[in-house]
Amino acid sequence: MQSFLEEVVKEVWEKHSTHEHIVFVLPSKRAGTFLKNAIAKSAESTFFAPEIYSIETFIEQISGLSYASNTQQLFILYNTYLKESTQEKDSFYSFSNWAQTLLQDFNEIDRYLVDAKKLFSNLAAIQELTHWSLQKEKTKMMEDYLRFWNNLESLYNNFNNALLDVGLGHQGLVYRKAHMELGDYLGKNSNKFFVFIGFNALNTAETKIIQHILDFADSDIYWDIDSYFLDDNIHDAGFFLRQHLKSWAYLKENALKGVSSHYLGNKKINVVGVPKDVSQAKYTAHLLENIHGEKASDLKRTAVVLGDESLLNPILNSIPECIERVNVTMGYPLNKIPLASLFDQFINLYINRNEQGWFYQNILSFLAHPYVHILLGHDDENKTKESIEEVIKNKNWVYINSEHIKEVEKKNMVACTLLFHKDTPSPKEILGHCLRVISALKDRLHDTKDALALEYLYRYYNLFNQLSDLVEKYDFITDLKSLLGLYRELLSSETLDFQGEPLEGLQVMGMLESRNLDFETVIITSVNEGILPSGKSNNSFIPFDLKIQLGLPTFKEKDAVYTYHFYRLLQRAKNIYILYNTEPDVLEGGERSRLINQLLTDENRSSIITENVASPTISPKRYTLESIEKDASLLDLIKKHALKGFSPTSLSNYIRNPIDFYKRNLLGIDNVLEVEETIAANTFGTIVHDTLEDLYTPFVGSILSEEKLVNAKKEVAASVQKHFAKTYLDGDISRGKNLIAFNVVLRYIENFINLEIEDVKKHQIKIIGLEANLKVSLDIPSVDFPVHLKGKLDRIDEVDGTLRILDYKTGSVERSQLEIVDGVSITSDYKFSKAFQLLCYATMYASENPDLFMEAGIISFKKLSSGVLKFATKDKTGNGAKKETKIGKETLSLFYTELSALIAEICDINIPFTEKEV
Repeated sequence: MQSFLEEVVKEVWEKHSTHEHIVFVLPSKRAGTFLKNAIAKSAESTFFAPEIYSIETFIEQISGLSYASNTQQLFILYNTYLKESTQEKDSFYSFSNWAQTLLQDFNEIDRYLVDAKKLFSNLAAIQELTHWSLQKEKTKMMEDYLRFWNNLESLYNNFNNALLDVGLGHQGLVYRKAHMELGDYLGKNSNKFFVFIGFNALNTAETKIIQHILDFADSDIYWDIDSYFLDDNIHDAGFFLRQHLKSWAYLKENALKGVSSHYLGNKKINVVGVPKDVSQAKYTAHLLENIHGEKASDLKRTAVVLGDESLLNPILNSIPECIERVNVTMGYPLNKIPLASLFDQFINLYINRNEQGWFYQNILSFLAHPYVHILLGHDDENKTKESIEEVIKNKNWVYINSEHIKEVEKKNMVACTLLFHKDTPSPKEILGHCLRVISALKDRLHDTKDALALEYLYRYYNLFNQLSDLVEKYDFITDLKSLLGLYRELLSSETLDFQGEPLEGLQVMGMLESRNLDFETVIITSVNEGILPSGKSNNSFIPFDLKIQLGLPTFKEKDAVYTYHFYRLLQRAKNIYILYNTEPDVLEGGERSRLINQLLTDENRSSIITENVASPTISPKRYTLESIEKDASLLDLIKKHALKGFSPTSLSNYIRNPIDFYKRNLLGIDNVLEVEETIAANTFGTIVHDTLEDLYTPFVGSILSEEKLVNAKKEVAASVQKHFAKTYLDGDISRGKNLIAFNVVLRYIENFINLEIEDVKKHQIKIIGLEANLKVSLDIPSVDFPVHLKGKLDRIDEVDGTLRILDYKTGSVERSQLEIVDGVSITSDYKFSKAFQLLCYATMYASENPDLFMEAGIISFKKLSSGVLKFATKDKTGNGAKKETKIGKETLSLFYTELSALIAEICDINIPFTEKEV
């Protein structure tokens, strides 16, 4: 297949014996590289290469201006805006939110050579009509609003003049200046022969410049279009060229050059629906792998064209390892690089800091960033980052300041010096901090030889230096919020450009980079409405009807541009894969594109199109309950646990789910340590237990009296305060939910003591023990190693001569959970876990006091009005059952049998830990 560029070179060479005087102008630099290659391939001897320009570079050369960067335009525009009328001005942060739209409109006005005075006067009149009022006098808001529109012409003129004063221009201004300077340029280059190649949609400035050159200089123009689209009066792929044929005097007198008829040739078109974006990347990789497997050399003539350029990262990560050479034409967006979030979070730390310091979640999130890991170091000698995290969690710091960080770091002050500064920096200072962070990261990464990470750093180094220069020059970036907005704005438009061999291997590019380039195999992704074409978005201050009146482009022209690019890729290609997302998403594109439907309804091409829907292979897996066989090493863990002592809680874990017991109680895998921003349930319970122990310890061995309890009530607040400080560490209880929790604990303890005061009026209550740690040896015949049962009894007392074992619970407890029906196994149903725990406590106490009858119960602080919820056995379920609350030898003997069987099961090497469905 001979490409379009090769055809043009062949024809131009036939006309010219020498080539030094030829100037080629193409739509993009990328096309220029391929043109140079086509020239080299056609050369039979050495000669000086002709001049090759992209249209933008060519226009820049004619105008004598340089293109201003987006950031420079933004700063100069705001500076101009501040010098306008004396009315109240937006801050730079607010301004930057609408300035990009204004810059885009200014650019369009100049590129299309619109009479600015006429446009702005019409625009102001339209706004006045739109915002009319029945009131004779306009409000201040209406006056300010209309003044803004009336001042736009002045802002536009002053902005352009400010750019011209420093030899710069936005794209439109450069084009307008080039149109004015064209005569002088041609006079100085009268010996040149200009060749325009592969243009389609042209703005007014480009149209007039190219027409002028065609009319008054030695020149030629080649169009890259198929006659099939040109001859169809309604096909959008030929929309612009049909307009040129009607309006260009040159084209009325000269035949079109470059028109081909390849579209109706032999092709295979595959339209494939794939769910979601990542699946498109994976399916593209699958196609590339097939192409490589059939004939690896075909990859040199293959292009992956991204309809949605955000797919670049998943595409690059999906390319098969067998493909060694890949050339990426498009730049990688800076906001997709991990460093972007590092500096975003860094600036945000200071924006969100209040008088108390940094909120712990912001600090932990920042410390978790991979580049902060590198910066703070994780070798054996220096574990700064880990220690900061651990201390925050262990000390329960909800708010952290630089003194806290200094306290943690001690000698090694990397975090304090580079990241966590005492004073909130100014925009200029924080940019300096960012540059020092980059320098420190460079030193850290230098030895790793991570070339890509160092390239990222260098790109960000340039970015922050550029920002520093602008902040130094212009004094309106006065706060960090404005700086962050500018930083994000910059990232959205800046890219990290890939460098490689542009003519080797697989080509990955965006739709605009594909102009003038031909490939035998083309894979186009994201061919969905809202992406290809991009839809009816109107990000402009200029109304639709005014745009039409003044000849400015609308979505209609934009659709025609993408239609042309899409069909141009199909012209010479032999194998075409068109991928679309089958899952419509409002934000990421809707249903499959009208371009696909247009292809499918084309009678001349529909027969060669194959439609498919692809989806990842799914191997359904039935969830099987986990089972862990016991071996010698696991049995050793069980022996150690048995020697240390089974607790009622650990045995309850086994009853609930043996896998929980295995992970939590044998392996010690417990919940992750976290900062308690608000008091957790277990912390709440600990504070209640410790406070009651503190208050009741003086009463151990004595009989409770009303006087003692009334005096104890006076100590409640101080005791609760003390145990909050002890258990909740440095956690703040002076506000919010924690203050509520503090008062709830106070109320719980006071209500409990009030209940006790009422009880001592009716009963004699003697406190025997508090928080008693018991550990007893169990004799289980089938287990040949020592087994112990251990536990902590919250309270042991005697009421009117009857011994009671009481357990405190801050959660809710139902009476039905403590009442066992005769014949029902207490170890088979987790519902009875609380009854199981009470009998464990009773068993331990009875081992030292075998002849005692006792009662066991739970005091639920959420149900204090119910009093003690006692353990009981019942002769039947339902109403009318006889309940026995006394626990004697018979009850304990039956329980001991079940307990022995449970522990024997745990210790039996032949019985695996099998998961239960919870």
